[in-house]
Amino acid sequence: MAVYTKISKKEISSINKKFNIENFISFKGIKQGIENTNYLLKSKNKKFILTIFEKRVSKKELPFFMKLMDNLYNFKINCPRPLKNKNGNYLIKIKNKSACIVSFLEGKDKKKLSLKNCFDIGKMVARIHLSTKNIQLYRKNSMGIRNLNPLLNSIKFKSKKFINIEKFLKNNFKDIKKKWPRGLPRGIIHGDLFIDNIFFKNDKLSGVIDFYFAANDYFMYEIAICVNALCFEKKNSKFLINKSKVKNLIKGYESIKKISNKEKKSLNILCRGAAMRYFLTRLYDYTNTPKTALIKIKDPREYYQKLVMHNNLENYNDYLK
Repeated sequence: MAVYTKISKKEISSINKKFNIENFISFKGIKQGIENTNYLLKSKNKKFILTIFEKRVSKKELPFFMKLMDNLYNFKINCPRPLKNKNGNYLIKIKNKSACIVSFLEGKDKKKLSLKNCFDIGKMVARIHLSTKNIQLYRKNSMGIRNLNPLLNSIKFKSKKFINIEKFLKNNFKDIKKKWPRGLPRGIIHGDLFIDNIFFKNDKLSGVIDFYFAANDYFMYEIAICVNALCFEKKNSKFLINKSKVKNLIKGYESIKKISNKEKKSLNILCRGAAMRYFLTRLYDYTNTPKTALIKIKDPREYYQKLVMHNNLENYNDYLK
């Protein structure tokens, strides 16, 4: 559940006065997601999403996300577009919290992706990367591999389930940082392209949402995140890589934007780094979130398995054959 901030008709009335659009006649909390509070707003003819930013998103970084989505929308990328209020600002205040209203994106996420879906996602990612080359914005990747030390150090390894995990993590983290590539093509990446952030309508890719982890990083790191998030199958509680999905994801990407040999050589270490990033965040939530919290904690062992699998692969072709 992800409705942390409750609103009433009073807040909706206040919002209506701030925007030059049709008045909202209904609102409903959206339970999906874990980071922020979201509401579906309906006017007579249109739908919108109200996002109220909770503690995990830094206020000073919000303008970056707003400008990025607005720019991408202008570059014909199918994503939510933030609305400007009567004062020309993207952001408003609701109960002393920053909030925004964005256009509604048709479609919904799929539970299982086909090979064609992976190809189309690859194309969309490449189009985003080409577009961001022309967007003069910058945000340091707070979840980049070189910025994960504080997260690792804050994890409490008390559970018996994770008795050997601390040593495994620290050894892997040290090795990944040592081998991390330098000088790869870079720009703004989405940074969190999980299956629930990618929408389809009638099995056709309709767009992408949730840009609140977007940052400047290697384009190939985005592909590594997608490999981890989209190209594994769960069989009998084990996560196994689907190389056909990886191949289609990359084929789709390269139909729009070529991947250099240097980038291809870095795929394994970038996949290890992406798996490490999500293993750490899930492990942190698992060990630090109170049991009474409304957040649905995702099992960190999924990314332990994925990291082990990447450790048993080496070169680019290992992901395709």
